[in-house]
Amino acid sequence: MEQEEKLKTAAIAMASDLKLQTIGGSEKTTQTVMEMSSVQDIINVWNAMSKKVAYLTIEQYGPPNEAIQSRLIWYNNGPWKRTIVYRDEIPHDFPQPHTDVIENYINYTVPPGMFSELAKFDGSVIVERTRGEVSSRCDMEAANILALNLMNDIVTGKLSVEEARDKYCEVTSSFMMNRPAPYAEKLQFDVSKEENFDTDIVMITDEMVEQAIEKVNDIVEVDASIGKRRLH
Repeated sequence: MEQEEKLKTAAIAMASDLKLQTIGGSEKTTQTVMEMSSVQDIINVWNAMSKKVAYLTIEQYGPPNEAIQSRLIWYNNGPWKRTIVYRDEIPHDFPQPHTDVIENYINYTVPPGMFSELAKFDGSVIVERTRGEVSSRCDMEAANILALNLMNDIVTGKLSVEEARDKYCEVTSSFMMNRPAPYAEKLQFDVSKEENFDTDIVMITDEMVEQAIEKVNDIVEVDASIGKRRLH
């Protein structure tokens, strides 16, 4: 990439950052839903587990907002910011052998010092620091609800990692045996509907940024004049 293109890209990135931090709206959610005939054409060739979870999710939330060959996506369904059911399975042996095929997302800020603790708890609990999100990926929505409830207990100091893993096994057993299992049935904490980015801190000096902006302004003016001449 040439220097001029680098500077243009940097300027666009800075402008986009300012816009999003000022007015928000980083995720353009799809409001319409897919035709079920198109969705069925996609998932009918999936493996059994992915197909099963796809149909269960459709039964609960209706057709997805988006669908491509590798995944179905719902926005703002139930307690979730986003739900994705995947065609491709990921093997996972905690707390028992299964494959991860459904991922549920929430807005949630995790202190950076807690990241390693959550990784020790469950490798399928995924923290997005900059985006201000946490997701859980498992074989069923109930397992994701359980994992996120325990994630919150770890972050808030209610449980240690070891205690959370033990409780995960205990609640999973209760849920599968159809005994009361509130931790697998509903999120036990309030979830914000508002985006809360962790934008970190600016490390490049103002002088460097100003020089880049000045250079880009010069380039944009030249490009604009060339464009006008082409029109005439």
